[in-house]
Amino acid sequence: MSMTSIERHDTDILILGTGGAGMFAALHAMQTAPSGTKVTIAVKGLIGKCGCTRMVQGGYNVALGGGDTVERHFMDTINGGKWLPNQDMAWKLCEQAVVRVRELENEIGCFFDRNADGTLHHKAFAGQTADRTVHKGDLTGIEIINRLMEQVLSRPVEKLQEHRAIGLIPTKDGSALAGVLMIDMRTGKFRFVRAKTVLMATGGGPTMYKYHTPSGDKTMDGLAMALRAGLPLRDMEMVQFHPTGLLAGDHTKMTGTVLEEGLRGAGGQLLNGAERRFMFDYDDRGERATRDVVSRGIYAEMQKSNTTSNGGVYIKMSHLGPEMVRQKFSGMVKRCADSGFDLAGGLVEVVPTAHYFMGGVVVDTDTRTEMEGLYVAGEDAGGAHGSNRLGGNGVANSTVYGGVAGDVMGMDIRKMGALRDPDESVLDAEIARACQPLARKPANIQDLRHRLQEAMWEDVGVIRTRRGMQRGIDRVAEISDELMESGVASTNLAFNLTWHDWLNVRSLCDVSEVIAEAGLARENSRGAHYREDFPESGDLDSSYFTVARQRDGDIDVSREPVQFSIVRPGETILPAGEPETLVEAS
Repeated sequence: MSMTSIERHDTDILILGTGGAGMFAALHAMQTAPSGTKVTIAVKGLIGKCGCTRMVQGGYNVALGGGDTVERHFMDTINGGKWLPNQDMAWKLCEQAVVRVRELENEIGCFFDRNADGTLHHKAFAGQTADRTVHKGDLTGIEIINRLMEQVLSRPVEKLQEHRAIGLIPTKDGSALAGVLMIDMRTGKFRFVRAKTVLMATGGGPTMYKYHTPSGDKTMDGLAMALRAGLPLRDMEMVQFHPTGLLAGDHTKMTGTVLEEGLRGAGGQLLNGAERRFMFDYDDRGERATRDVVSRGIYAEMQKSNTTSNGGVYIKMSHLGPEMVRQKFSGMVKRCADSGFDLAGGLVEVVPTAHYFMGGVVVDTDTRTEMEGLYVAGEDAGGAHGSNRLGGNGVANSTVYGGVAGDVMGMDIRKMGALRDPDESVLDAEIARACQPLARKPANIQDLRHRLQEAMWEDVGVIRTRRGMQRGIDRVAEISDELMESGVASTNLAFNLTWHDWLNVRSLCDVSEVIAEAGLARENSRGAHYREDFPESGDLDSSYFTVARQRDGDIDVSREPVQFSIVRPGETILPAGEPETLVEAS
């Protein structure tokens, strides 16, 4: 049958995704791999035009400002992550960000905002003890991705654009990765790409929530593939809600778009429906508390019905001077104006919006996974942020670990022999899985997606309970079952976007179930995971992280103790490297 014909293709290093992690990996792999190594990048959309790094507004955390140190950045990351981060990963993130930001400017060609004396300008971001967020206005991601794209396109990298990865295919004995099954979206044909090393840098994108910041084609495909491949996923309950997503009504895709942290860092105020400032009711730091705290404060006002006409709250900037706001936050002022709001002089409606996923595949500090040949970097990898990511640590994480992955794959490939042969039965099963809707009666896939978003927002959202998450699991299972009975018109598979919508919802359903199961397993409140029935954070010294695996179709969640490899609760580290006991544990 022609629709399941499969093309076979070989390369040496395969990179899935072209955000900050994927493109940095490609550049570094080309520097470290032996000459003659073939590097291939595959992306669901177009290089430089899709993914989340491009959408970064706020900036890039790096300890280069006056009085700031890597140690201080590290302690803020550990405190922000509520003592759940993998400390070795967090340390490498903070230390290498300093190296990477210089590389971005001096080698990649990025140009960030500067002070009058020529030093990099750092702005204030929530949850941090120093101004350390380097930026280009409020359009930092566009600067980084455009420059990375120029560098990648100028090199002899093989480019598979509009290629959707749908399965990690192991060897017959399951010990190593043989390659990746993809759909060439332009033709609708399957393509199996063998590679010695594969980087999964497909990004997170928790778009299974009613309000979300990433574009709708970000559907957690990487984590869904890792789950089916039997890999362990950690911290899967940890979904970051950015407190201030634009709330412009259900009729527009602009709803959920982030209004970045720098607004609150600069002195922006949150007001409820009665135009009363409320954040100090919830935290002494007011609007500059961490994202999880501010999101819960807003959600609490929503539950009390202290809301705006669209059901959110307001952000106000006008008291800082409309001219200053227009100059400093020009990107957001224009974006708000497009949606009928005046950010500089008026009030803008906002709502907590699913923004970033702290959970991901278990990796070591060199991005290796337990499966030989598979590496993971960026938002697909768990560990660096623990239960809560600091604003500005996201793009730092992608670029730092993307570069690390490229270096490590380039070195590891020297020790590898021939390409590995795939388990043909897994390959056939993945093709059959993707073809499932092609033989069925067409149905409304978008309606199922909207129901999933309502279920996750209501039952597995900002504030959770056992009863709610259990109900959420039941609702997701019901939607999954309906999806399995739903079909798509399959006369022409070239750019058959309804087929891809079906595959998107399948990925989102699979990952949604894991988020809820991991949430049930964490019987305390840490960072982004807040349980009304277990509001206490639990003993820091006996902190654990959750590890989810799929076994015979069921999700198995276990707990593993956090290794305090660098610093213990109650301690901090000083630039001299000597632990100092704090009077009070943070």
